[in-house]
Amino acid sequence: MSAEWQRLAPEIRVLLEKYHQTIPVKLGELAKELGLAVKAATLDVGISGEIAPDPDIVGAFKIRINRHEVKTRQRFTLAHEIAHFLLHKDRIGNGIVDNILYRSTLSDKYEAEANRLAADILMPEAVILDWRKQRKGLAKRECVHPLAELFGVSEDAMSIRLGLK
Repeated sequence: MSAEWQRLAPEIRVLLEKYHQTIPVKLGELAKELGLAVKAATLDVGISGEIAPDPDIVGAFKIRINRHEVKTRQRFTLAHEIAHFLLHKDRIGNGIVDNILYRSTLSDKYEAEANRLAADILMPEAVILDWRKQRKGLAKRECVHPLAELFGVSEDAMSIRLGLK
């Protein structure tokens, strides 16, 4: 797991590990348990998602995901916004808008951190290792497609997770 995973409070890691018991990870349920409201919305072209304070509830946050993007991108975007909440809650301010390349008003450093934690949330290393152990001799490249389908992520995301990109 990433350095970002290690920075999380122990109780948050325990919560995330609970959600790793079911693959693909149920991100909507995780967000709800974290107190985050999630809505699929029509966002401007090139905008994948955003997290912002909820104006209706003091101290609460809401996430909007672009409903016009493919499911795998929506899942990664939701995990990415959850990661911003867990890692950068104090930096969200009036909101973070993430474009299709996962760049936002935050620095590239914070975007990279959110991407790494999103990968930890969506594609738990232990589950990937167990899956690969059961299929001894299968090259990493041969694992990309079946693992991407299993986890509900894009083949690009899985290739990165497996260290192929």
